[in-house]
Amino acid sequence: MNGATINLLYFARVAELVGKRAEAWPLDGESTGAQLLAALGARYPQLEPAARLKLAINQTHSKPSAPIRAGDEVAVFEPVTGG
Repeated sequence: MNGATINLLYFARVAELVGKRAEAWPLDGESTGAQLLAALGARYPQLEPAARLKLAINQTHSKPSAPIRAGDEVAVFEPVTGG
């Protein structure tokens, strides 16, 4: 492990489920949004199915295939429905 981290921010129900609004998350090399969501689901089973969650990387809405690198800020939130 190289000691690199990303800053995870949790919003709304996600924050309620994990019991925190933010945390430093270890990152070993480059990852993707999908890999991060899978790891979140493993650490926080209450988030399952974690693949439904949305991500914003460095304040830009991102697809699960988007790369995540050390130092990134990643917001995790529930899908929002319009009406």
